[in-house]
Amino acid sequence: MASKLWEKSVTVNSDVEVYTVGLDREMDMYLARYDVLGSLAHIAMLESIGLLTSDELKVLSEELRAIYDVIEEGKFCIEDDVEDVHSQVELMLTRRLGDIGKKIHSGRSRNDQVLVDLKLFIRSRIEDVITAITGLFKALISQSDRYKDVLMPGYTHLQVAMPSSFGLWFGAYAESLVDDLTVLKAAYTVTNRNPLGSAAGYGSSFPLDRDMTTRLLGFDSMDYNVVYAQMGRGKVERIVAQALASVASTVSKLAFDACMFNSQNFGFIKLPDQYTTGSSIMPHKKNPDVFELTRAKCNKIQALPYEITLITNNLPSGYFRDLQLVKENFLPAFDSLIDILVMVTRMVSEVSVNESILDDPRYRLMFSVEEVNRLTLAGMPFRDAYKKVGLDIEKGEFEPDYTLKHTHAGSIGNLCNDRIVGLYDDLLASFDFDKFHVAFSRLLGKE
Repeated sequence: MASKLWEKSVTVNSDVEVYTVGLDREMDMYLARYDVLGSLAHIAMLESIGLLTSDELKVLSEELRAIYDVIEEGKFCIEDDVEDVHSQVELMLTRRLGDIGKKIHSGRSRNDQVLVDLKLFIRSRIEDVITAITGLFKALISQSDRYKDVLMPGYTHLQVAMPSSFGLWFGAYAESLVDDLTVLKAAYTVTNRNPLGSAAGYGSSFPLDRDMTTRLLGFDSMDYNVVYAQMGRGKVERIVAQALASVASTVSKLAFDACMFNSQNFGFIKLPDQYTTGSSIMPHKKNPDVFELTRAKCNKIQALPYEITLITNNLPSGYFRDLQLVKENFLPAFDSLIDILVMVTRMVSEVSVNESILDDPRYRLMFSVEEVNRLTLAGMPFRDAYKKVGLDIEKGEFEPDYTLKHTHAGSIGNLCNDRIVGLYDDLLASFDFDKFHVAFSRLLGKE
């Protein structure tokens, strides 16, 4: 049986162990490859300050890279009597290399190990999320351009209000993703700082070269103050969860619109048959289950920042075991959001649009504002024009003009999609994911 890294002469009660370890082994599988990468940077630094020989660094690096390959092949596991991923990696090293394997923990704690693992994980997963967002963004812009001239009712208070278009509707969600990307950029900036070397939150008497590990791991800077580095546990996750929730909020609103506009009472869009389900007793039904589940899944992600806040908001500085529970819904949230984005992208790309909505007379009155504006442009004071059109409607004498002449920026006739794409592309380029990809390749001996 493997002993705990911290265990001395007293063996912990087995029930206590089960209670305190919880889901750590399962959650740590998300972090395994990043634990190896953090260790590769750490031992390179230890050799540079004389705590490892060059020969020891060589064999440790080779063995860690072999463990990394095992993880990538899906063959890595955390054994039942091993507490966490950090213990498993160190155990594998000592089994193969003996006492040399015990040297990798010099100058660090499991506290800063998990901090750096989480930041490396988050950084990589943000890139994956953005790849999925980009797919949806492109689909929305494509549909906006495709249906830019197809009019639809716009609503306020769920009452028919003014003319809108599918160009505006699709494009609005594309631009919403631009703002979501801005929030993700802020979360990425907070994440992209190196906590390694903070140890248990109070530094180390070893002469650690934290600039070196910052460079080796491709971080923009370090978390300089070691106490703050530890205080960042939970805070970083909350900030990132808020960014994920921002994306989820956009998609949830889109899902609600899609369900409503697909219903028979609206009939604005038709979802692809392969993305709908039927009823067990009503043969005519085609239910928008995919968008309904999307809405619920997005709402779960929107709850995540509040869950993290409730776990962490009454903790003083220093490490506490409460923080372990943050992992349980936070780590899987990235996969959940990516799955949502991929599915919604497919549906948005294949949705068909009703191009004859305005044939229905119930939408005649939404052109009343157009008539008020026409009279105002012709010289009538706005309030007089408003009153005249209102009286015509009351008397049943209003005759709409379906011709629109919107030309200002962002309106039906001038969507500004090219500018929206430009904003998105500029934000996307600002992430500089290549920096950490190059760093990882060097640590793994691939450059």
